[in-house]
Order: sequence, then C-alpha cells, then structure tokens
Amino acid sequence: MIHSLANVHPEARVAATATVEAFAYISKDVEVGEGSWIGPHSTIFDGARIGKNCKIFPGAVIAAIPQDLKFKGEITYAEIGDGTVIRECATVNRGTKAVGKTSIGKNCLLMAYSHVAHDCTLGNNVILVNAVGLAGEIEIGDWAILSGNTMVHQFVRIGAHVMIQGGSKIGKDVPPFVMAGRDPIRFEGINLVGLRRRGFSEELIEEIHEIYRCIYQRGFNTTQALDHITNNLKGNGERDLIVDFIRNSRRGIIKGPFDL
Repeated sequence: MIHSLANVHPEARVAATATVEAFAYISKDVEVGEGSWIGPHSTIFDGARIGKNCKIFPGAVIAAIPQDLKFKGEITYAEIGDGTVIRECATVNRGTKAVGKTSIGKNCLLMAYSHVAHDCTLGNNVILVNAVGLAGEIEIGDWAILSGNTMVHQFVRIGAHVMIQGGSKIGKDVPPFVMAGRDPIRFEGINLVGLRRRGFSEELIEEIHEIYRCIYQRGFNTTQALDHITNNLKGNGERDLIVDFIRNSRRGIIKGPFDL
C-alpha cells in the first residue's frame, strides 16, 4: 500500500492497510493508523501520530517544528484523531515544552490552507474552513466551526458548538453554543441551527437562550450574571459548561451585541 515513489523512512510505523501515494514524505518517528490515506506530495515529519481512517491531502504538512522562537528542539508531537481530514496545503505544527503536543480530535475537517500552531487542542468534529489561522495554545471545543479566513489570537479558548463568521479576528474567549461575528467580534446569538441539527431539544435551547440573556442583556456585569445563573436557573450540564467556561476565562469573553 506504499507507492514505490513515496519516501517513507524504514522505521516509520505505517499500518498495513494505510495507503501512501507517490511523492509523499514520511519521516522516522511517525505513526499512521489503519485505513488512512496519505496523499501525494504531503509531508509528515517526526512526532506525527495519525489515527485510523484519516485523509491527508497533497501539500499538507503535519508535525513541522513550531514557529516559535522559544522552541529548542524538544521531543514533542502532533496527534491527529481517527477520521480526520486535512485538505490541501493545511499545516499542523507539533508542540513545544509548554504543552508537549498539538492535538486534533476525531472526525475533524481542516480545509485548504488552514494552520494549527503549536500546542493547540481541538476537540472532535471541529471544522476549520479555508485559510483559518490558529496561533499557539488555542483550545477549541467539540463541533465548533470557524468560517474562512478567521484569525485567532494565542491562548484564546473557543467553546463547543460555536459558529464563527468568516473573516473574524478573535482576541477574546468565545463561550459555548454561540454565534459570533462582526468587527470587532461580538456575541450574535446562540447557534440555533447547529444545536437543532445535533439533537438539542427546544426546551434545552430555550434554557441556553436564557443563560445568554442574563450574560449579555439583563444589565449584569459578568460576575453578577454568573451568580444569578447559578442561583436562579435550572442546573444542567450545559449551564454548568457555560458557567465554568466563563469563570475560567483568562482573556475574558467576547462583548455583547450592544457593548461599545
């Protein structure tokens, strides 16, 4: 399953059922799981750990050393979860000593020319549309979608089930279940279509709505809003996820629709 014109190091651990096309390059300290496809002219460097049934398209580069001047050659990794697709010319750098690895979850889609920098952590089913750029040590939750040409500042956290407008510049944390857009970026409501597609009940969607009304529309500051939500709104996993996300935000969260 390895083409005769592929350049695969003899010590690389490539599953027998994986396919490696002509002119692909795979370095020594690499693992490629069962059923994965490594396309022509793709480059897989030391530290790559590619799961099962992944697809790496031409021109993609996985586990190149970080674009970080603090990197001193330490052994680090870039982990790609099962079923993830990485399209043409996308790049995933490996980690630094800060975290030790860059991690992309299962069934993600990284479209052409997207970039995932060192020590980022992406959950499952994340989509990065064309030319999304992630700086270092960013965290993105499950099912988040970042539309094309979005730029994300180092250390930012983006919650689960978030939808980001194309061309956005993100310098603050984006809490779970929301849509965000405009310039400067701000809260634009909850990701109603996405939540319905993923089976959220109308009752639960309304509970999430009410949480964000408290945060952005009731006149509370953030601390007051979180206290009100905790003391007065029905407890569930989604409520607690939102509250914990905001309480643990180091950069602060994006502004509301009426903030100047």
